[in-house]
Amino acid sequence: MVNKYTRLSLQERMEIEKALSHNMTYTQIASLLNRNKSTIQRDVSKFGKSQYRALNAECMAVGKSSNRRNQKCKINNCIELRKFVLKKLEFRWSPRQISVNLAKLYPNNYAMQISHEAIYLFIYLHAKSELKKVLIEQLRQKRKFRGNTRRGKDKRTTIKDPLSIDERPLDVKGRLIPGHWEGDLVMGKESMSAIGTLVERTTRTIIIVHLKARDATSVRKAFEKEFKSIPKQMKLSMTYDNGTEMAQHKLFTKNTKITVYFAHPYSPWERPTNENSNGLIRDYFPKGTDFSLISKKELKRVQNELNERPRNVLNWKTPKEVFNEFITNKIA
Repeated sequence: MVNKYTRLSLQERMEIEKALSHNMTYTQIASLLNRNKSTIQRDVSKFGKSQYRALNAECMAVGKSSNRRNQKCKINNCIELRKFVLKKLEFRWSPRQISVNLAKLYPNNYAMQISHEAIYLFIYLHAKSELKKVLIEQLRQKRKFRGNTRRGKDKRTTIKDPLSIDERPLDVKGRLIPGHWEGDLVMGKESMSAIGTLVERTTRTIIIVHLKARDATSVRKAFEKEFKSIPKQMKLSMTYDNGTEMAQHKLFTKNTKITVYFAHPYSPWERPTNENSNGLIRDYFPKGTDFSLISKKELKRVQNELNERPRNVLNWKTPKEVFNEFITNKIA
């Protein structure tokens, strides 16, 4: 049964944009969203299929429904609020993250509270042209549909004596016990350079690893160095893909006491936290980046920004906060 009409949400508009990029019909999109075909068609027709952008459509709808085009913008009227919003956008926080964080910091100060819709509206309708261009660039990029990326036969070298993810304890999947990590490489320009990424499954804490090379020895040593500063109780296991850079997993486990499990080939959904984190990192380092030109200091700056960004999944706490809470509780 089709939902009773309500205004399309930003999330629904993002789904429409992605569906259109995959040449889905209005009927297929309507079925996907459990909406009337006419609702989808009417929203898209304002821009055209090729020009439809979720954020533009959302801002137009919000502007019309509240008649805010002719009203003064709250962000422009409050210097302190404006500085806060612009600073967080600079750090690539989403409008939703900014809105929730403001409510937590200023629970009794209405002047310092604003909805995420109003922040989007400010960016697209009120900001001056040059500022608007900068702010739109700073908004997190939207994810595309991810189909089956497998192409042909797996030609990668088989890793010797791997522990399958099927042997991983069930409590790892539940995320209740911290200390279980996921690992991967993010490739640079023409696959000639790379960085390592490690993410703790429960707290979503990210470690970005500077790599001089991506052979098995270099990767193992770089990962071991990063884990040295992590408390013992927070390093229990790591789930990795089948990349040959982890061929020395036995030596890695011997040196760190971290058990390494391997996901099935071409199964990124078995490392969902790592996949999402890699997407966040790509906001800073798009495909085609030459990581040999990126300093360790810059990688750690990005790492700190990501770990100090509040997450909905963490009840709007930051990964850094949650990670430290677990350490304190375990020591106590």
